Amino acid sequence: MPEAVDVHHIMVARGIAGGYKFCTCALVFAIISSLILLLLQNVTSFCQDLMLDKAVASVLWSFSLAGFFLRQLLGKQVEKESVVILPAFGVQLETTYRSGKTIHHFVPIGKILKPVLNECVTPVTCYWSLSLILRNEDELLLVFKEIYPPVTMLVPVWKALCAAIDDEEYTGFRSDCDSR
Repeated sequence: MPEAVDVHHIMVARGIAGGYKFCTCALVFAIISSLILLLLQNVTSFCQDLMLDKAVASVLWSFSLAGFFLRQLLGKQVEKESVVILPAFGVQLETTYRSGKTIHHFVPIGKILKPVLNECVTPVTCYWSLSLILRNEDELLLVFKEIYPPVTMLVPVWKALCAAIDDEEYTGFRSDCDSR
């Protein structure tokens, strides 16, 4: 009997705050680009030759520049990270950006030595990460590279990874998350 495919998605919640942040960023970029264009107009005569009506052209250039910067900024935001566990083949890690771009990374099951949960402590914050120890690799491979989900969301993914690689030492692990 074939083993089941196990899929775990971690999505970034969108809310009203995202729209507010977008509008605030747009306004800040418009103001900054207006100031830059005003400085350029005063310094060089080249910009003055391009602009027929300074006020209208300045606004158009400002919003064009602000739109470009916003596209660059918001296009790199992560919308979803997924882990697809294929017990017979390996693990596929997927990162989907708001721009629609998706990056896939496949790790063969034979290359995975052990999945580990790490507690990362910085001077400012503390968070958990899920990593894979890979055969013949010096560094850990982060499963969720862009999103930092809480440990309660990481434990089921960790258990599924342990079960997929037949790690007897860790499949019997009982965490505080199980007793809730």
